[in-house]
Amino acid sequence: MSGAITLPPKLDLRAAGPLRDEILSHSGQDLTLDAGAVTHLGALSLQVIRAAARSWAVAGRSLTISNVSTDLADQLALLGFSADSVTRWEAQP
Repeated sequence: MSGAITLPPKLDLRAAGPLRDEILSHSGQDLTLDAGAVTHLGALSLQVIRAAARSWAVAGRSLTISNVSTDLADQLALLGFSADSVTRWEAQP
């Protein structure tokens, strides 16, 4: 079973809580985040996505971002991530 979430344009402080809740509602299934409309990524929403990446990896599930907007790709790069790396969790040695 898999799910999909269409991310809102603004992933700021106000979006972090609802984003967390919506992601958690898809626990136990592969999940794709559609980021085509994202124009702003705040640190707290990034942290929610990174925490989900860890939880999904531990559960053996797939978490991916698709349809990445140019704005999101640019903001992820400034924060040291790419669309692929932000949802990939690798345990530290």
